Amino acid sequence: MSNSTSAVTGERADILAILEDQRHNFLITLRGLDQEKALARTTVSELTLGGLVKHLTEVEGDWITTVLEPDENAVFDMDTAVDTFHLVDGELFSEQVKKYEAMAARTREAIASLDDLDVLVPLPIAPWSPEREWWTARKILLHIIRETSQHSGHADIIRESLDGANTTMQMGADAGMEF
Repeated sequence: MSNSTSAVTGERADILAILEDQRHNFLITLRGLDQEKALARTTVSELTLGGLVKHLTEVEGDWITTVLEPDENAVFDMDTAVDTFHLVDGELFSEQVKKYEAMAARTREAIASLDDLDVLVPLPIAPWSPEREWWTARKILLHIIRETSQHSGHADIIRESLDGANTTMQMGADAGMEF
């Protein structure tokens, strides 16, 4: 990997722009929430908005570490993964949002520092993948986008069930549209 974090162009810029757009939408969904609302379950799912922001931060961090520090002996830790879906005592929603924003900066730097998006990266062995797989850095970045998009949809449903707010309407309001 290069030490340069110069301007990102081409394919990297496209990947980063899509990821940034998905993050932006996710953060719109979290606007104006307090700790109580962030921990509220509004559907039959165990998911909460606080848990989702924690999960996305931790998962993205794990993927970026996988790219930057390849480990051919890595094993996925299911117990830790399950814990990422819930804020535990002492974890503040507002701090989780700040961690998510910091993770976005780390990912931007990582994308800029990669010499080659075709570099093959060993994935951790996991229950759903008992044989070691190798993905390109590109595929991992696209997977981060997919993960962010999927959970942004979950977040939007949770938020709309919570207080009627939804991301699309907020985006329209941000653009000056009146409803």
